[in-house]
Amino acid sequence: MRMNRRHFLAGVAGAGTLAGTLTLGGAGRAFAQAGQPIKIGIVIPLTGATSQFGTTMSAAAKAAAKDINDAGGVNGRMVEVLIEDDQSNPEAAVRAARKLIDVDKVVSIGGSYASAVTSAIAPLCYESKTVLFTSSGADSITKTPHNGYIFRTSPTVTLQGTRVGQYALELGAKKMFFLGPQTPFAQNYIDIISGLFKDAGGTGQGLIYEDKRASYRTEVDQALRTKPDVIVLGGYVPDTSVVLKDLYRAGFTGKKIGFSFGVNPVLADGVPAEVSEGTASLVPSAAEDSPAYKTLIGKLGKPALDSYSCQVYDHVVLTALALASDPATAASGVVVHDKVRAISQDAAGTKVTDVGQALKLLADKKAINYDGPSGPLAFAANGDVEGVFFRYEEVQKGKLTLLKVA
Repeated sequence: MRMNRRHFLAGVAGAGTLAGTLTLGGAGRAFAQAGQPIKIGIVIPLTGATSQFGTTMSAAAKAAAKDINDAGGVNGRMVEVLIEDDQSNPEAAVRAARKLIDVDKVVSIGGSYASAVTSAIAPLCYESKTVLFTSSGADSITKTPHNGYIFRTSPTVTLQGTRVGQYALELGAKKMFFLGPQTPFAQNYIDIISGLFKDAGGTGQGLIYEDKRASYRTEVDQALRTKPDVIVLGGYVPDTSVVLKDLYRAGFTGKKIGFSFGVNPVLADGVPAEVSEGTASLVPSAAEDSPAYKTLIGKLGKPALDSYSCQVYDHVVLTALALASDPATAASGVVVHDKVRAISQDAAGTKVTDVGQALKLLADKKAINYDGPSGPLAFAANGDVEGVFFRYEEVQKGKLTLLKVA
């Protein structure tokens, strides 16, 4: 069985062990290694149709582990992130998750971007009492009987679809047509956005197409026969690129709105500027004004960073802080499950955005309320994050331009 597996022992590059003491690169100090490393799994798309954020997700996970270890680790133990490529494929993701859970004995799995991937691995996680932190949007994910073992840090499909529909109406559209491949959320988008248009006195229709085709001209022609003034693009980058080219060839001059998984810098760089010009996108926004976000982009050497990579950083940190809040109990998914809300949404706790400071406060037996680069991390009873923001962007002259954050 082929497995694309990447191990990263954060903060240890160039360091060695002597008599049970581990010297941390960048920290300039050492601490006694009390027990084996705490293992945290990361399942992300490094290859395949949803891989546009995979590289930065990986870098963010490594940065989080290094920050934790440079601060002394979790209760004297290092954190090790084990990064697996889900290949944008549910079957590959299941193989990766099984190995992380059964062989590596991770306490949590983070990343988990595509909804089809998350839907496939979620039962493996909650049945084994391994916490799953996910960046997926499909509403069905937190409707599973997960017993509190799933925490979603990204907005739901319902919220994303509602915002896209509302934005299309704000732009003056009256007739909407949705084009997208078969996914766990495609029909939900059609229902949500069509409902908004009908409530506003307009019309909404949709068509779900077969993925990975060289042309969608038949589907485009079918959509254009309804005379839409807005096309909602519900696919990932590869198929959205093809649909945009076919819309351009068909002479469509109406509005085009997509989601961050389909309309993003990768798409803008990959198709001719005249093809993507004017295409809008709604993107879950990171906490761009927060110290945590500014610190992370500095560490990664980026002028800006997508929300999904910021979420992966927080997946690692939330795991570490939950475990650090209960030093008397052996590290496990059960502890993470029990303590996440205590360290991320305690109104009486000290507001903190730096993991090193958070670990110190916990060591001093003080309550904390952690907000990360992805934003506030308060979770509803079903595990969905609350209080999210969106970036509204538009392709202008081949580049995505920010219109507003709301």
